[in-house]
Amino acid sequence: MDKLEAMIYMSRKPARMYREIRGQAYTRREYMGGVPANRITQFDLGNPKGDFPIIITLKGQEACQIRHNALEAARIAAVRHLNKKAGAVNYHLKIRVYPYVVLRENKQATGAGADRVSDGMRKAFGKAVGTAARVDSGQSLISVATTKAYFTVAKEALKRAGMKLPTPCKIVVERGEQLVS
Repeated sequence: MDKLEAMIYMSRKPARMYREIRGQAYTRREYMGGVPANRITQFDLGNPKGDFPIIITLKGQEACQIRHNALEAARIAAVRHLNKKAGAVNYHLKIRVYPYVVLRENKQATGAGADRVSDGMRKAFGKAVGTAARVDSGQSLISVATTKAYFTVAKEALKRAGMKLPTPCKIVVERGEQLVS
């Protein structure tokens, strides 16, 4: 890579730059050319037709934006643990949020000598780089329905999923408190 290519190379900004809710939500995809595809593929997993007496929910404690790749990472972490310990028919996991908000970034050149190149417009509109879900404090993010035998497995799966999200999370038993007490 020569010097000019290194100057023009643009890096992706870290996810912490999109965590805070700033400004109005931008969701009108028809006016933006080329919004990247949503990384999260499935919102209902496991056995959706099962009759499970216990429902456990992961709730965010702070208002923030959760990027689509963080939601996908949380989903994968929870499903892997549930499939390994409980089996695919003993739970129903549901993602409760959808990433509607389009994230934009005014790309700047980085690298050696880029300080002379990257003096672009301030407050520029930017190019779409991904999507995010805006969540409020106390909003449900992920729910798992299961039986009493797999309650601790589901709780651990939600704990692992919460580690992937940019907000502190708490686990709440929505239904079946008397069964697990």
